[in-house]
Parts: sequence; structure tokens; C-alpha cells
Amino acid sequence: MSGLPHTPPGPRVRPLADAIAELVHDGDSLAMEGFTHLIPFAAGHEILRQGRRELELIRMTPDILYDQMIGMGAARRLVFSYAGNPGVGSLHRIRDAVEHGWPRALELEEHSHAGMANRFAAGAARLPFAVMRGYVGTDLPAHTRVEPITCPFTGEQLVAVPAVRPDVAIIHAQEADEQGNVQLWGIPGVQKEAVLAADRALVTVERIVARLDPQPGGVVIPAWVIDAVALAPWGSQPSYALGVTERDNDFYRAWDEISRDRETFTAWMDEHVMGAPA
Repeated sequence: MSGLPHTPPGPRVRPLADAIAELVHDGDSLAMEGFTHLIPFAAGHEILRQGRRELELIRMTPDILYDQMIGMGAARRLVFSYAGNPGVGSLHRIRDAVEHGWPRALELEEHSHAGMANRFAAGAARLPFAVMRGYVGTDLPAHTRVEPITCPFTGEQLVAVPAVRPDVAIIHAQEADEQGNVQLWGIPGVQKEAVLAADRALVTVERIVARLDPQPGGVVIPAWVIDAVALAPWGSQPSYALGVTERDNDFYRAWDEISRDRETFTAWMDEHVMGAPA
């Protein structure tokens, strides 16, 4: 019967810990996407438990997940367009890394939202760059990786932004079928583009079903562009999976206090992430 949880029988579906061990390596460029919802917290926490280091973290809107990963020293570089605790304020662990080099110095590459979206789209299309009108007339080109370009047809001055081609992309979705095809719905973000742009892709899902039933606004990602699917119920908490789980707004507010102090942050991570089962 479609729509009901199934025990994953196929070789494509594997435990989260095994998928992370196989696909994520020290020094990788890693995109973990999901906009407001479907943020792959479970996968990020398993990366920390496995002790990955020297990662280049890529994400349009770094929120609490990347604050945690940067605060635990997993990242050397952050490529992003907006960093903040949604609706609350600063990400204190990212700020501490940038301002004081704790627990290690963090390189930054900042773009606009449109710039990052176009970069992912170019990567998904296997193009070297995207062309856009953004950045023109601002001081951003002096501070990030963009280049002026002249349209050969009209002479218009435009900007080229380099494609994002991460070593690994990880996203969360509501469901996958037994063949490894994935369906997500709700705010789409750039999850599809991240998977298509990456060399390796992992999708964590709330459930495995016998067949994907079309959902309004649903996006289906075919199995042949995904390297592994991992069953991870509640895998986006404290974010949410539309139609399956709810957003933990209380935690987003609480994180502001937890993350302000280094010792409080470290103690919380040790108790709730580093010592927790996958």
C-alpha cells in the first residue's frame, strides 16, 4: 500500500552512519541545503560524531546547524549568502570563529541570495558560471568571487558568478521509495540543484514508501543522481518536514542563550549531539 512506512530492503538505503562514513571525507566541500524546513540536522550531527575536519561548508542561509558544526571546529571555510538564527539574531559560534578564531579561524565567502541560487543552478547544469544583473552598482564585487562580463549581443555590463560544484550534497526529504527515488515538498530552496551539482549526494528521509504519490508542489529527485538514502525520522529537527513534523520554535529561541557562551555551548553539544546515537 502506498504512503505507508516500509522496512528499507534495497542496497541503496543504508544506515546514516554508514552513508556518512562512505560519502563525507575530511577536506570536502559540503553543501547541506534546505530553506527554513528540511534542514538535514541528523546528517550534520553524524558528521560531527565521526570527527570530520577541514570542511568547506556551503549553504545559502547558514542557521543553527552550521553554527553547531563551526562551533565544534569542523569547518575551515563558509560559503554563504545570509547567516543568522531565523527570527532571533546572531549565530554566536560563527561570529566567535570570525571575530576571535575560536575554536579555529574561519574563512568567509559571501554572496547575495540571488548569487548563490544562480551558482547552484550553474553547477546543476554543469556550466562553469552563471550570468546575472545582480552585484552591478554595488561594492560586493570587490569583496567576493564575481567577474564583470559584457553581453556579446547587447553590450550590457553583467556579472559572472562561479558555479557551485560541491564534493558532497546532503539534503533531507519527506520520503523515498524502495528504488531510491526521493520526493520533497514545501519550500523548495535549492535542494534539487545542490544534489545535481554535487559529485556525491546523500538524502535523509522521514520514511520509505512503496511508491511515491505525487504531492502538490512536490519535487522528485531520481535515484540515479543519488548515491545513498538514509532513513532518519525527525531528521530535520528542530527544523521541520512539511506535513510530517513541526518546527521547534522554542529551541530556535533557546539557542541564542546556549550558543553565546563557549562552555555552555560545548557542554550542550557533548550531551545532546556528540553522545547521542545516530
